[in-house]
Order: sequence, then structure tokens, then C-alpha cells
Amino acid sequence: MFLDQSDVQAIWLTVRLATVVTAILLVVGTPVAWWLARSRSWVKGPIGAVVALPLVLPPSVLGFYLLLAMGPNGPVGHLTRALGLGNLPFTFWGLVLASVFYSFPFMVQPLQNAFETIGERPLAVAATLGASRMDAFFSVVLPLSRRSFMTASILTFAHTVGEFGVVLMIGGNIPGVTRVASVQIYDHVEALEYRSAHNMAAIMLVFSFLVLLALYVWRTDKGKRD
Repeated sequence: MFLDQSDVQAIWLTVRLATVVTAILLVVGTPVAWWLARSRSWVKGPIGAVVALPLVLPPSVLGFYLLLAMGPNGPVGHLTRALGLGNLPFTFWGLVLASVFYSFPFMVQPLQNAFETIGERPLAVAATLGASRMDAFFSVVLPLSRRSFMTASILTFAHTVGEFGVVLMIGGNIPGVTRVASVQIYDHVEALEYRSAHNMAAIMLVFSFLVLLALYVWRTDKGKRD
């Protein structure tokens, strides 16, 4: 068989993780990107650097500090236990939280660039027509930024699918709970099951290529029509 049950389970868990993380980051990342694009505060630089930190920080370093924060003695761990949620490490929702941090810049930066490109004039025109800031955002900013929203969502989803270091550090290797596709490939290699590893790796390779190809074709076609 091309893929066994554990492979299919790992792929499904990966898709579920990437979908949840992308949805959360659309909600959380949009106001952060908007603030970074519009703010003139002195804290914009430090906050922007924190948002971009996962781009340069080794995943194991980020995973280590997230593990400390979410552990029994960490601030997040104290909070989740106080709320009756227990500890997040080695759970699916622990993976979600870690992946949100790790994929944050892939959602925020394309949106921030789009919001900065729009400028002030369309918002000023909307204001003269009586639109509130919220109305202007939904009626002017969102339509003008739809291409960037699509790009950010695709990049976030694809980046989450390819995670390894952070998810291994936070989630470990629990079948059906935290064993995502990248960890499954690692397991196959460790067990010298190179054919199974190749099958999973080939799926990941084809998926990544198709995602990037679709994104490139879509943006090129959209640019021509615009």
C-alpha cells in the first residue's frame, strides 16, 4: 500500500493543524498588520521585530521557550490550568498555539505591505462620504487587499504544513494527537523505512510545489487583469 493508516492519520492531522492556524491568524494577524501599517508609535519597531523573529530564530529555540511558557511552571501553563484547560504541551492545541507564533510573520507581513500600499487617500475619501473607520476598513481596505489576504493565507497554511522543529518540541510524537506529517517522515527514516519515508516526502514535495505554483500563477493572472 502506498500509505499506511498512520501516514494518512499524520497527513489529516497536518491539514487540520494548518487550517486551524490559518483561520486563527487571519483573525489575530489582520489587526496587528493594520496597526503596524498605520502606527507612528516608537514601539512599532520593537513589535515589528518580535513579529518577524520566527523568520530568523531557530525553530528549536522558539519551541524551547514556548515549552517553558506553556509548561506547569510557565505563565501560560498557570493560566490554562486556572481556566481548567490543563497543560498545553503534547496536545493538539499546544501545537496550534506554537504554530500560531511560528507562522505569525507569514500572515502579518504580506498584509502589512498591502495596507501600507493603500495609503491614506482611499480612507480619506471614504471618510468624506460619511464612512466610519470600521466601514472604511471593510468596504475599502479589504477589497483592495484581497490578493494579499489570499497570498498570506496560502503562505501561512503551507508554512504550517512544513513545520518540524517547533511541533516536535511542543507536541512530541503522539500518534493521532501530535504526530504530523513532518514528524512521520522522521519516524520512517529513524526506522530505516526509506520507501515509506519517500512516499510521505514525495507527497509533501508535490504539495509544496503545487501550492507555490498556484500562488504564482494566480498572482500573475490577477496582475494582468488588474
